[in-house]
Amino acid sequence: MLFAAGSFVKAPLASAAEKNNDLIIINKQYNKLAYYHNGYLEMIEPVATGKSWEKTPVGFFKVVNKIKNRPYYTGHIPGGDPRNPLGKRWIGIDANGTKGDTYAIHGNANESSIGKYVSQGCVRMHNDAVAKLFDKVKVGTPVTITNSYRSFEELTKLYGYDFKGYNTK
Repeated sequence: MLFAAGSFVKAPLASAAEKNNDLIIINKQYNKLAYYHNGYLEMIEPVATGKSWEKTPVGFFKVVNKIKNRPYYTGHIPGGDPRNPLGKRWIGIDANGTKGDTYAIHGNANESSIGKYVSQGCVRMHNDAVAKLFDKVKVGTPVTITNSYRSFEELTKLYGYDFKGYNTK
């Protein structure tokens, strides 16, 4: 189940998690991202999300592409340029019927924005953290974006994900 604007919505993650056994949860309440691999929590990182509630969509999505040094087309800034507001890694998700070209988890050119509500809808991470996530995550990984006071451990149970513990590596 997903807590969204005062109501519960049934979560379709149990079958998706069985196929991939990875999961990304982004909680807009705390502006944090958790990445799970094979049932174990691998990382929790601060993120920046939409400057208003509707900018970063809440729901169940999946990773549909991964791009290194994606250009910032709107500003005509090439990929890899230090001014590029997308950073050096783009993990595209299929939010709101898009194909990974509109919404993503990505790096940024303004590290001080992390933890704040400032984006046009994407989920921003520190560049080092998104590079680490980029190397770990696979296309097809389920991504849940929520706004909840619950802990990540509680959310995994709600979503039917087989949480086994914390990776101590």
